[in-house]
Amino acid sequence: MTDDIARGLEGVTVAETRLSSIDGEAGELTIGGFPLPELAGNATFEETVFLLREDRLPDADEFESIRADLASRRDVEPETLETLRAAAEDGLPAMDALRMGVAAATLGGEASTAGDPADDALTAVAVMPTLVAAYWRYHEGDEPVAPREDLGHAANYLHMLNDEEPDEARVRGLETYLNSVVDHGLNASTFTARCIASTESDVVSAVTGAVGALKGPLHGGAPGPVLDMLLDVHESGDPEAAVRDRLEAGERLMGFGHRVYEVRDPRAAVLSDAAESFYGDAGDADFFESAREAERVGVEALAEHKPGRRLETNVEFYTAVLLHGIGVPRELFTATFGVARVGGWTAHCLEQLADNRIIRPRARYVGETNRTWVPVSER
Repeated sequence: MTDDIARGLEGVTVAETRLSSIDGEAGELTIGGFPLPELAGNATFEETVFLLREDRLPDADEFESIRADLASRRDVEPETLETLRAAAEDGLPAMDALRMGVAAATLGGEASTAGDPADDALTAVAVMPTLVAAYWRYHEGDEPVAPREDLGHAANYLHMLNDEEPDEARVRGLETYLNSVVDHGLNASTFTARCIASTESDVVSAVTGAVGALKGPLHGGAPGPVLDMLLDVHESGDPEAAVRDRLEAGERLMGFGHRVYEVRDPRAAVLSDAAESFYGDAGDADFFESAREAERVGVEALAEHKPGRRLETNVEFYTAVLLHGIGVPRELFTATFGVARVGGWTAHCLEQLADNRIIRPRARYVGETNRTWVPVSER
């Protein structure tokens, strides 16, 4: 009998958290007590990290303190940079490089496997953009750009990627994205981080495991294929025909449907607004309008092809639109997801450790029993 087994732990509640709450039926996401639209477009990422750690927004002095603290932790050791260089030269994807880089983040730095978990958590948040940007610079045949302590978290990430001063519109767009995806319940990577933390391992190990989970295409890998689809649709000059042709050909429409949300993903709504604002300011709204038309047609066409199912846009759809617009390379979409989600991972690790019990579910044995040993000469 397997009817009492919760495959994938679906529907099983295993922890209490104050970090985020999901209402899949209403399409609502709450982060640290704030409805997502209230937080994402207003907060800096530093404020969101503080909120998840302290359960409140920082005052002016505390904001300057966490901003300076994170900025002071951005550098990584030469040995770590050499690992990233080797990964780029070997043609490894960004998520492989990020996994290696995070695992090496304790080399000569502030973090330590014997250190304070709250301190290690800040270091993990601080170094993620440095690791991703350094890998990308090597990938493109350039040398890494040193982090700047005078820039905020989002602005510094863009600076290290492009070696130029980021404009306000790009920074705000990225800031909104980072806040929108910083935490989302017990998703696969967050649960992985909490499992590792529950063994009282170090936070850097937990983040390394979470990166490995995020690498999986069923979790963090969709925005890149969404962008490929949207670029094809845009270049066709006829979004409606292009979307319907893909569906008629049996191809999947990327960026639609979500395991949790029965309606439009609330993060899609926030990122759609952010993209509309960015593309409007940039004076290049054609691609955004094409994407919005693809969304409209996609929802209609899916309702026709799959009646009874509500397959509306998810977070990956407008992640692709927004990150593409602000200049984040397609190859870095999932890694940039990690740059955001590490704020949630580390907060979950600290929450787990504050009231810890090792996570140890059971599995039902369905194999053979009562076997008899036979020497190899008689098999």
